[in-house]
Amino acid sequence: MRAGEETRGCYRDLYVLEFLGLTQNDDFYESDLEQVLITHLQKFLLELGRGFSFVARQKRITFDGRHFRIDLVFYNYILKCFVLIDLKVGDLTHQDLGQMQMYVHYYKRELMNEGDNPPIDIVLCADKSESVVKYTLPENETQIFASKYK
Repeated sequence: MRAGEETRGCYRDLYVLEFLGLTQNDDFYESDLEQVLITHLQKFLLELGRGFSFVARQKRITFDGRHFRIDLVFYNYILKCFVLIDLKVGDLTHQDLGQMQMYVHYYKRELMNEGDNPPIDIVLCADKSESVVKYTLPENETQIFASKYK
């Protein structure tokens, strides 16, 4: 997704998470970021926008005997779709986007209910390269997005 573009009413290029009390100079892990988001879930839901309901934290999916975990799962009752969020404390990589493609495909094929729209995935990262996004995702990608947080 190109910088500044929005889709289906829930994606933004930048999320301001100052209510978490973390500073850019803090050293923290993804699990720390996840915990503080859960602690401040109401404020985080307001930052995401309208219509969000919390579904799961560390949602485990399993296939071929392998386990994978999606950091945060929401359902947006206005958009009628799942919103999957993966948290990254570092720079966005093409592997992060590939992992999220797998999660979106899994939800689309296995967990969508009748009447649901396809899931949306947001990789929430400390920094992102527009070139990594551009050359990793198909040009017509409408389900996977990378956003920075402050």
